[in-house]
Parts: sequence; structure tokens; C-alpha cells
Amino acid sequence: MKKLTLILAASLLAAGAFAQQAPISIIPQPVQVTTSGGSFTLPSRISIATPNGANTKPITDFLEKRLGTPTGYPVTTQAGGNATISLQLHAKGKADATLGKEGYQLSVTPTGVVIKANEPAGLFYGAQTLVQLFPPAIESGQAVHNVAWVTPTVEITDYPRYAWRGLMLDVSRHFFKKEDVMAYIDQMSRYKFNLFHWHLTDDEGWRIEIKSLPNLTKKGAYNLDKTGEFGTFSPEPDDAPRTAGGYYTQEDVKEVIQYAKDRFVNILPEIEAPGHSLAAVASYPEISCTEGADHYQVRSGERNFMDWTDSGMVAHYDNTMCPANENTYKFLDKVFTEVAALFPFDYIHVGGDECPKTFWKKSDAVTALMKKEHLKTYEEVQSYFEKRVVKIVNSKGKKVIGWDEILEGGLAPGAAVMSWRGEKGGVEGTKLKHDVVMSPTTYAYLDYMQGDVIIEPRIYATLRLSTAYQFEPVPEGADPAYIRGGQANLWTENVYNLRHAEYMTWPRAFAISESVWTPGELKSWDKFEPRVEAHMKRFDSAAVKYAPSMFDPSFTAEKDASGNLLIAMDTEVKDLDIYYSFDNSFPDRFYPKYTQPLAPPKDAKVLKVITYRGNQPMGRMLTMPVAVMQERLNHQEK
Repeated sequence: MKKLTLILAASLLAAGAFAQQAPISIIPQPVQVTTSGGSFTLPSRISIATPNGANTKPITDFLEKRLGTPTGYPVTTQAGGNATISLQLHAKGKADATLGKEGYQLSVTPTGVVIKANEPAGLFYGAQTLVQLFPPAIESGQAVHNVAWVTPTVEITDYPRYAWRGLMLDVSRHFFKKEDVMAYIDQMSRYKFNLFHWHLTDDEGWRIEIKSLPNLTKKGAYNLDKTGEFGTFSPEPDDAPRTAGGYYTQEDVKEVIQYAKDRFVNILPEIEAPGHSLAAVASYPEISCTEGADHYQVRSGERNFMDWTDSGMVAHYDNTMCPANENTYKFLDKVFTEVAALFPFDYIHVGGDECPKTFWKKSDAVTALMKKEHLKTYEEVQSYFEKRVVKIVNSKGKKVIGWDEILEGGLAPGAAVMSWRGEKGGVEGTKLKHDVVMSPTTYAYLDYMQGDVIIEPRIYATLRLSTAYQFEPVPEGADPAYIRGGQANLWTENVYNLRHAEYMTWPRAFAISESVWTPGELKSWDKFEPRVEAHMKRFDSAAVKYAPSMFDPSFTAEKDASGNLLIAMDTEVKDLDIYYSFDNSFPDRFYPKYTQPLAPPKDAKVLKVITYRGNQPMGRMLTMPVAVMQERLNHQEK
């Protein structure tokens, strides 16, 4: 009788665990998901079977850590045979053409798990999806007790829409140590990104060791330790201590490359030229066109560096490599020789964006070059430079990709375009039959604010999650045959550490991941948003930071019939209620609920708001000064 009672209790526990399962919430959304209503419970001893002769160690290492750490269960690996999880590769000559190199089939039954693929990369992505089927506690870095490690039974067939699925991290404006870079790569690989764009050089720092050019790291890697709002810092004396920054040794780079390879991530190195090159110029002033460059210092975010005007960029310091100086090309030959030897990926990113021509217009050497090469515009001067750079990079066995400014003045043969200034450059690139990667500011710039400036770190533009989710890698008018994929970019002028980099990346990178992996016809904001909330819980377990901005309202200044201010509010997540106060107190769900645009009381100074779902607060407490909304209304009317 006692034995029967125990069996019954265990059965009820299993049934209860299944009943409490959350809906399947996979990001990016797979191509095909079929559920059968059953469940699979992870046994207290986990075994993984691997195919003979294949290098599946990165996959088994991942599963051993991800399944073993939070459960406390032992995980063993064996070659073939029966196991809890069976990893299988299609035999050569019998590959599933539908899956390609990165697709997979995942089968979860009550008795076990089978992941099939053509290549190990597919097994890796299948393993990522499997982990997402378990409760959020599976992401914990330590043992978690009293959790039913149960998944639904499911059949999944999945493969990527695009081969290029990228995230860019700028490590020049603020230096991120090697371990931070690895953590970022690990996080992105969990969501099936396969390209890490490493922005290694800029005005604020040169971050990669070039052994033949030691000043690049001796001087170019360090600047002033400044905290606050980038671009507003006061200038300091030339002899002020420059202790902020750092660089990666070539051994560091090799270690990061291997770490990424184990997660099926390629690394695209970027060496900025000819603009954004003050760190290089300060280290080797002989590559400049400008007298006095030998007194230049690496920038630290000081004000009055460059102006953006209606007629273009006006530089107050010459941060460009000189296109008319042969020393520039000798310098770049040395750089690309060492960079090409380090990075196995086919491409090197050569920058090309935001190159001010202010000092070129003053240069006798540039004027002489234009006359000699019959160049009519300064855009053609940059094109001359880019074409020479392409030849240097090609001579090292690599291909070139650059920001869409490289289209101006004529595009070098074989160069690929990364379209960032909206979608126009991508359309033009495909019409010229060049490969294109889409990365438009409109949808994919993760340094932009995620909500209102009253709470987000201040920058000049806003990109909400719902807008990022609208990213379509094939813009209207583009030839889809030349679109290789897309990526999101995180510039770090105002990002000082990994925790804030995580905040700026997630959850908007979920949106980009789904846009470049999932077929367009399967995308749905209404179905995506609940999955984002589910993955926030997973990030809580993993101790990864993210932005809760999707729960915060947006504010719009309107006016009534008499021209007086009205404050309208809206939320991205549509099942939220907004509660508010004008009396300086902190509203909760017992305060007035927002139903229509609000007219501030005559002497009210602030509007405080918070969002709820039922009885649960969801957003942050926001304080909006009424004067700020009045200023916005006044600005709209100008």
C-alpha cells in the first residue's frame, strides 16, 4: 500500500508539473513547431550520445554545463547508443537539403530527445532550442532545487533565413576586457547569431596589438578617464594622465576567436579608415595630411571635436588618414598583414563612414592627388583611397566590407556594403550587384534610447523594441539575391561596462535575431512580445541584464481646442494599464487610470506614471516634468 501511495504521489507531481508548463516560447521563432500534448522529464542521470567521427565537443560541453549546473544532475557523454539526448548527423551524401548547414530537427518524446542536423552547427542550434523548452531556472549558474525539469513533447524543424546574423560591439569608445567580449559572444550565440562584428579602432582607442606598429597600443590604446555624457567633456592639458582603455594582445585575439568558434560564431574585425582614425594618427602622425598632427592626442569624448551641419561634417581636428600620403598605405599594409593572419573569417571591415573632408580641402597634397588622378570631388578622393585599401586587403587573401559611404565616388570591385544610413545604400549596393548586409539605424542601432529621455541614457535618437521588430532585411527596391543578411550595432560612447551593454542589447537583439532567422511570414509582434517576457525570466535566472523599457509608456504632447497642453500616453505592450498622479505622490493601481490625454492642473510641476498588468506593477515609476512636455509642444509648433 505504501509503494502504491508513493507511485500515485509521483504521478500527481509529474502531472502537476506538466499542467504548470508555460507556453512554448522560443526565440527566434522556429520554422515549424508541432506539439503532441505530452511531456518529457529530465532524468537524474543525463546521458548524451554523439555521432562517431564528428567534432561535437562544443555542443556536449554546452549541454553538460547548461543541464548539469542548475539541476545538479551528472551528465555523461558516449559515442552512439541509447541516451537521454541523442545527437545525430545525416550521413555524407544523405544530407537534408532543407536544413542546410545550420538547420536542425528536434524531437522531444516522453522517453528522450533526438537532435538531427547536417553539420555540427545545426546540432548546436538545436541544443539552444532544447534548453529554451525547459523552465527559466535552467539558465541559472548554480544548482536550483524544487524545480520540475520538464519540457513539452514537440517536433521542430528549423533553419535560418539568412547566413549573416550579426551583432556589433564597439570596444574603442570604451574598452571591454577579453572576458566581457567572451560573455557577449556567449549571449548572442544563444539566440542563433553567428557573426560578431568587433569594432576595434576609432578616435577613442586602438584596441588590437600590431607588432610591427607598437605605438598603436603604446599610445593609441589609452585616453583620459572621463565619466558623464560623451561629447560634452571639458578638454584637459596634454600632460594629463592617460590611464583609461587598453588593448587585446594577439594571444587574446586568438583566444577570443577560438571561444567564438566553439559557439559557431565568426568574428569580423573592423579597422576604421580613413575617418574615425585619430587614435592611429596620434600614434603615427606621418599618416596625416595636416601639420601639427604630431601634437594630437587620442580623443576622450571632449566637446568641440566635430560639428554636424546641414552642409555636412565640419572637423575641428583632422581624424583622417591622408589619401595622398604613401605612408598611409604602407601603414595599412602592415596592419592588414597582421589582422588577416589572425582572423580566419573571409571579410575584414574597413570602415569608411563619416569621413570629414574639412582638412583634405586645405591640403596641397590632396589637391595635387586630385589633379594627378583626375578626381573631381572629395567623394572621389575617398573612393580612390577605398580602392587602394581593397587591393591591400585582397592581397592578404581577404574580402572587404565597409559602411555604405564606400559607395560614394564609385565602389571598388568585389567590396561588400554594410548599409547603415537607412536602407538606400543597401538598395543601391544590390543594384550594382554587390553583396549587402543590412544594418539600418532605423531598426538596428542598439545605442539609441529604448524609451523616453527622462529615464534612458541620453542620446540623439530613440529605437523602441516594437520598431526594432519591424526590421526587414530586404528593403523595397533591393535585389534579394545580393542581401546576405543583417545585424544590429552597439556603439559605446555612452556605454561604460558589460552590464550596461547587456541592458542596451536585450531585448532589442531578440527582435533582430528573429528578423534574420525566422521566415518573414511567421513574424508577429503580438506573438513575439509574450515570448520576450518569458525570456526576461530566463535572463533573471542567468543574471543577464536587460531593459524593461517595453513596459514603460511613451509620451506625446498634444493641444486642446484652446491651444493648451495635453499629455497623451501609449504602451508597446497593449494589455497594460497606466496609473498617474500630478500631486508629486507615487501612483499605484489605486490611483486614477489613464484613459484619455491629460490636461495638467494649472500649477502642477510633474506627472508621475507607472504601468500595471492587473495587480502586478510592470513598468518603472516615471517622473515627467510638465515643463518638458510644454517644451515639446512648443518645438512641434515651430
